[in-house]
Amino acid sequence: MKIQDHVELYKREDYKELFEKKKKFEIPCTEEEVNEVLEYTKTEDYREKNFARKALTINPAKACQPLGALLCALGFKDTLPFVHGSQGCVAYFRSHLSRHFKEPVPAVSSSMTEDAAVFGGLSNMMEGLENAYALYKPKMFAISTTCMAEVIGDDLNAFIKKTKQQGLIPANIYTPYANTPSFTGSHINGYDNMLKGILSYLTAGLKTSKSDRINIILGFDTYTGNYREIKRILNIMGVPYIMLADISDTLDSPNEGNYEMYPGGTSIEEAIHSINSIATVALQKYSTQKTGEFIKEVWRQPFVNVPYPVGIANTDLFIDVISQLSGKTVPDELIEERGRVVDAMIDSYSYIHGKRFALIGDPDLLIGLISFIMELGGIPVHIVCTNGDEEFEKDAYAILKNEPLFGSEGKVYIKKDMWHLRSLLFTEPVDLLIGNSYCKALWKDTGIPLIRVGFPIFDRHHMHRFPIIGYTGALNLLTLIVNTILDEMDRQTKDSPSFDLIR
Repeated sequence: MKIQDHVELYKREDYKELFEKKKKFEIPCTEEEVNEVLEYTKTEDYREKNFARKALTINPAKACQPLGALLCALGFKDTLPFVHGSQGCVAYFRSHLSRHFKEPVPAVSSSMTEDAAVFGGLSNMMEGLENAYALYKPKMFAISTTCMAEVIGDDLNAFIKKTKQQGLIPANIYTPYANTPSFTGSHINGYDNMLKGILSYLTAGLKTSKSDRINIILGFDTYTGNYREIKRILNIMGVPYIMLADISDTLDSPNEGNYEMYPGGTSIEEAIHSINSIATVALQKYSTQKTGEFIKEVWRQPFVNVPYPVGIANTDLFIDVISQLSGKTVPDELIEERGRVVDAMIDSYSYIHGKRFALIGDPDLLIGLISFIMELGGIPVHIVCTNGDEEFEKDAYAILKNEPLFGSEGKVYIKKDMWHLRSLLFTEPVDLLIGNSYCKALWKDTGIPLIRVGFPIFDRHHMHRFPIIGYTGALNLLTLIVNTILDEMDRQTKDSPSFDLIR
């Protein structure tokens, strides 16, 4: 018996008939009425109404705080993320991350239900921590919250203390926590809150004794290749470092025949010793704001934010900062690597120059992409950031203004969603769209080629394993961008004399 793939199965006449009947049942309007409204949504008049809406969000390019907290927790060795809230929320976080990384994502919840919403979630948390420890034996629980626990005001600190006092979990197990309400902020805030919670808990009361290491924080970064690329650069430079919240092995572990619950991450000992480092360098500004304040004010340690090192200029800046902090010179190997990427950019420049781009994603990613696109001669036109604020808007416009030849057309839209972007793409078309897998619907509607960058990427495999930062990342992104342009060129010229072998 041959089991048909759904792609072929749904082409059968019986399935076509089934879907037609389904459509008649679900859509009370005629096809003409549907098409009339559809065409109206592509107009300037509809765009004006679309941008005037305030009480409705349609397909926002963000997730909620606990997802970011869970990702952060996964970056620490022998740590089990514990979410105080409903089981469905945690199932969503796990499936969301698992579909992106194609890896199992360990996490547990206190499984709050209606009775816990009324009477509080103390018993849920106590029983949940007890069972999770008995089954999985973590050295640290990283505890975050969902909407339900936050709305009713559950006291995490008191709940954790009572759980230990009753001997349900060992008194000496590490139990940092962070309040991560889903109804405010986004995944980048949840990441920040959890990282601050872990570092403040592990280093509470410690006195510093200076070492020669530098702490590195990538922020909410879902490219395991980025972590490995930064470690490679630091190793080439001979710089001692501690990479905080390192998910590279946790979410990209080798398959050796046996499942390992805690395959990687920053060790708890390293996280404790990070208070002694000479400085902390964060590669993302907007997902490390509270953590940065804590490091500066409590640790009294220099905290340096560098722009997300996408492209040549931002990577140069990152390496220069590391060189200045460590006293290490930039080795020839990195200089030669930079030169090869610049050479590749020159090879592809004529195809990218003048191309108009629409971008949507997290603020730090967009800051890096805006800069790199202009390095390639591209023109960022629509820059949409659902979880961006006025500070991001100011930073983005400063980068655009710095390159008037390519940045003058750029307009930044904060707190807007993908339905806003759809209006922009129809009324002010561009050549290329950069965003996550959810932009696939925009590609379907508009026909604008999609370059998948960001999180989540569900419909393509292994892209998270390739870095998009550093010089190697610049080459990967360049390859992705120019080959998308060339693929589209082939599609458009397949029936013309311009369908050429050489590009």
